[in-house]
Amino acid sequence: MNIPEIPNLIHYAIPFFIITVVVEAILTVKVRLDEYQLKDASVSIAMGLGNVFVGLLAKVVMLTVFYFVYKYRVYTFSFSWYSWLILLFLEDLIYYWNHRIAHECRLFWASHVVHHSSEKYNLSTALRQTWTGGFYTFIFWIPLILIGFHPIMVLTQMSVSLLYQYWIHTELITKLPKWFEAIFNTPSHHRVHHATNPQYLDRNHAGIFIIWDKLFGTFEPEVEQPVYGLVKNINTYNPIKIAFLEWYTMLLDVFTSKTSLFKRLSYFTKPPGWRHDGSGILSNDLRKDWENNEKRAQ
Repeated sequence: MNIPEIPNLIHYAIPFFIITVVVEAILTVKVRLDEYQLKDASVSIAMGLGNVFVGLLAKVVMLTVFYFVYKYRVYTFSFSWYSWLILLFLEDLIYYWNHRIAHECRLFWASHVVHHSSEKYNLSTALRQTWTGGFYTFIFWIPLILIGFHPIMVLTQMSVSLLYQYWIHTELITKLPKWFEAIFNTPSHHRVHHATNPQYLDRNHAGIFIIWDKLFGTFEPEVEQPVYGLVKNINTYNPIKIAFLEWYTMLLDVFTSKTSLFKRLSYFTKPPGWRHDGSGILSNDLRKDWENNEKRAQ
């Protein structure tokens, strides 16, 4: 099979990221939507740069596994336009489940929490990326390799998805045309995802197409003003702490909790906030409390 050379799209997009972050900061201050915090944005950019550098090693690991698995594929998709179209939807479906599980399983949340750690919501927030997730979250995409998509195709489509999601991290765009909001992930849908309002928790996991959230029951429209950050914010601008704090607290729970081995290991698989003694706060509980309050208020 003739394999075309495909450039690293994320690396080529870095100058665009920097320019648009600056433009958005100027526009935000000009229209007085909110004060654009330079320190918060700087940390997000630093996390993004760290993700790019660490990602070089992570991609070596990922591609090594992908090429090994590709030898056992059941079919071979060509680099034709219809293969890319099929991959567009399948990769986005994989992304949805990877993203959803990252909110429901603490082992994956330990990496993903980095992206949600900012209490601001702007283009720089999109750059606040994990330094650890690239070494193991790629396992979700292995089925695409097994059914016959070339590793380069999968890696490219993953980059396309990330690039698409960059522009939806802004408050400058309110609502887009109804037909677009119905099909695609938008700033409005993704603001919900980053919010800590009880009704918004763990909703709108889409990458490119919001249809997956509507299909699997995790869609929530933006109604009230989102409050961004974490249920319990970490309150630090230290990139090292942001990158590894959740790993530290998770491992601390695993090795120091006074309970059975099974329950201690459950700190890897249970949702963020879960405690073996039942004292934790889960996002589903917060949402149910909100729904009950809404029913009583009606």
